[in-house]
Amino acid sequence: MEEKTEQRKQSGLNLGINGMGRIGKLTLWHHIGRKYFDEIVINMGRKVGKSIEDLAHYIENDSTYGSLQWYLYGYKAGSVITELDDEKGTMKIDGIPVIILREHRNPKDIEWDKYGAKIVVDATGQFLDPTVPADNGKGSIRGHFDGGARKVIASAPFKIKDKSKPMPDDAVTTVMGINDSDYDPRRHNIISAASCTTSCLAHMMKPLIDHFGPKNILTASMATVHAATSSQEVLDKPAKAEATDLRKTRSTLNNIILTSTGAANTLALVIPEMKQIGFIAESVRIPTTTGSLIILVVNLQEELSGETIRRDKINNIYREAAKRDPRGYLLYTDRQNVSSDIIGTPRAAAIIEGFETHTRTANVSIDLKKIRGLKPEILDKADQTVVSTSITQAVIYGWYDNELGSYVNLLGDRTVSIAENL
Repeated sequence: MEEKTEQRKQSGLNLGINGMGRIGKLTLWHHIGRKYFDEIVINMGRKVGKSIEDLAHYIENDSTYGSLQWYLYGYKAGSVITELDDEKGTMKIDGIPVIILREHRNPKDIEWDKYGAKIVVDATGQFLDPTVPADNGKGSIRGHFDGGARKVIASAPFKIKDKSKPMPDDAVTTVMGINDSDYDPRRHNIISAASCTTSCLAHMMKPLIDHFGPKNILTASMATVHAATSSQEVLDKPAKAEATDLRKTRSTLNNIILTSTGAANTLALVIPEMKQIGFIAESVRIPTTTGSLIILVVNLQEELSGETIRRDKINNIYREAAKRDPRGYLLYTDRQNVSSDIIGTPRAAAIIEGFETHTRTANVSIDLKKIRGLKPEILDKADQTVVSTSITQAVIYGWYDNELGSYVNLLGDRTVSIAENL
């Protein structure tokens, strides 16, 4: 802890967190443990319970990960939240001053500058359209700049409602270990840290693209078997007006629920080569609190050498990629895991379970007459118009802790990397 404390004293920066849902709360946990920022300013936008003690209780205890003090120091540790002051809205968590703001919900009204928070993580999931002006009555992610923030990180993918509008020049989407270098501190002020699913998927696709090239990956599809989120309902309830997905209003406690995911669109922002590959992404929600799984299916064209793509080759690609990853964002395992085994795994965006990798190779016949754009003279010169080629279908499984272990740790790395270039 001595080295981390010294790093905290040298940073001289305060962090703002807007929202205390799952990602906001665990982001606080992450940075309390990391000791990089001198102070942390939390905007609740409302009062919690009867006093600040009730908010401290929420921060300290978690149904999925246990107690904050156990997360920091093990099961013998005592409470790390001290010096609570309800009138001032302050407390100390493991020695770090934490200020609670309880007045404003609209980002433009939050006084970040007053508390020296130049970097803000917006974890509300409400302000994801970077084209909305700062003075919008319903709020905008740009409103944080009016309050004094210099950089704002969204803990979810951007969602531009007006499809005719391009992505603003000062906004960028990054996944750590994939395209984090796309962030230009002189240009970009709004940064999306994508999503937990996109982060896992990107680290599953990148090694394959690097090895085979996008032209040899004919198609790809994924289904994420995803833990429940707060966008779902505990018990059945009527849908809101104009709702299009009725299944999200059904009880998350006892249902497997089919839903959609924006991972395919976001993935193309962080890996441009994905635009050359036919890709489909689907999502299935299950009644667990965290610990999710991507089932990735890729169709690969056999190499000219004639070497058949076997499961060992796929696994070796991931083994070597994991060895080359200095930050441990990609892990490979030959163990037989279940979802609870990977909860809390530090920093791992994707954990490849090589035991379950499968491949099947088949010869596919192609009728040249049915290929669009093929010039007639080519067909006239061809000895045969039906050709065959070998296609391998590979099925790859990647685990990820969609809350603290995978996503929040990557989000924390993204936040600190931006702070270091402020």
